[in-house]
Amino acid sequence: MRICDTRPMKVIVFARAPIAGRCKTRLIPRLGAQGAAALHRRLVRRTLLAACGSGLVTELWCAPDAAHGFFARCRREFGVRLHRQCRGNLGDRMAHALARALRDASGVILIGTDCIDLGPQDLRDAAQALDRFDVVLQPARDGGYVLIGARRIAPVALRGVRWSSGQELTQTRARLRRANLRWHELPSRRDLDTPADYRAAVKSGMLESRS
Repeated sequence: MRICDTRPMKVIVFARAPIAGRCKTRLIPRLGAQGAAALHRRLVRRTLLAACGSGLVTELWCAPDAAHGFFARCRREFGVRLHRQCRGNLGDRMAHALARALRDASGVILIGTDCIDLGPQDLRDAAQALDRFDVVLQPARDGGYVLIGARRIAPVALRGVRWSSGQELTQTRARLRRANLRWHELPSRRDLDTPADYRAAVKSGMLESRS
């Protein structure tokens, strides 16, 4: 018989500081450094709206640290707690954040800020999946994934993945299988990383053009 876990479910939002030239760099040729940073701020706020709208406890994990004024404004506006991401590659930082958050949560869902069509229901669906599985993934259409959730996680599942390779999902699946973790996948979603992604988001009406 499974004992009911009364601890809350958490959503972790991973975000970089909106410093011109250091975020959304693949969009700089299309939007310029300042325009790319402005878009990044919009995406962070959009993601926080979705996370808070899910009804789950939401935390904002910041890189390179939480000192940027934008993060302080997000804390005031959304009532989220700020954390600093640890050093290392993306897999190291994700594994650390998941493990730390699981100390006082029944499950943790980690998302970035690049998914233009991630909504509150996706997060609620992920939380529901964690009632039955160790891990939940939501694939991105570029071969990565926009969401990973866990109620238990083996660090090896995220370390050694070749990030930004288009093979992140395949490699993570293989590592989860080797770690003997059961996982569930949600319907795929779109990231906004490239000029083509930006044009598609504007054309679909999901993003207002400000260029």
